[in-house]
Amino acid sequence: MLVYPSSSTLRFLAARLREHRRALGTRWRRLNAGRQALLTLAHLRAGQPYAQLAAGFGIATTTAYRYITEAVNLLAALALTEAARAASTKAYVILDGTLLPIDRIAADRPFYSGKHKKHGMNVQVIADPKGRLMWASPALAGAIHDVRAAREHGIIDALAEAGISCWADKGYQGAGGTVCLPYRGRWDSLSTGQQAVNRSHAKIRALVEQAIATLKSWRLLRKLRCSTTRITSLVQAVLVLQLAATR
Repeated sequence: MLVYPSSSTLRFLAARLREHRRALGTRWRRLNAGRQALLTLAHLRAGQPYAQLAAGFGIATTTAYRYITEAVNLLAALALTEAARAASTKAYVILDGTLLPIDRIAADRPFYSGKHKKHGMNVQVIADPKGRLMWASPALAGAIHDVRAAREHGIIDALAEAGISCWADKGYQGAGGTVCLPYRGRWDSLSTGQQAVNRSHAKIRALVEQAIATLKSWRLLRKLRCSTTRITSLVQAVLVLQLAATR
């Protein structure tokens, strides 16, 4: 069964594809923009393989791959604009990293996360104060630590420049900027006031898990079996669709 997040998401992607086709001057294709949008959403939401989708839509497997790749790249190009629009109205944001599992062998050490004990890609996620997904970063190898990933993406500097406070866990020690961290040390070594601050911090920061769950509700991202060079585009495509659905 073909599934997609919402009719608004389908309409959003179909509209972007129509604009893209007009810009290219495309006259005719096997699938119209609406069907191409549905094909792409079925792949992203349900993780259905190209061969199954091609059979269901009555097109060749290579055509299904080409249509999906085109739509994903189109959405990925919109990711930064959509995320900036969403972040501009928030008093603060919450930052955390997540691992997207990939189909890798044990020899691929750069992709092995010692924290999660599996191979994957590190993606930094920013949520709003209500735990709603606002931004997801380009994917880096799973062995990269969260604070290093945040620095490489320029997240910390960008938030500091915009004057937006950011709540994060102890994995971002030394980040600086506007990143707010809990007190370090054993629980029994902290003062009563520090313990209260850490409890409050944990309650706020825990909301980012909702954003991560939203990202991983798209089944394709639960176990990626594609080239690691394509994962960033897939993540950012999902991000744009999710933001479009919550407008």
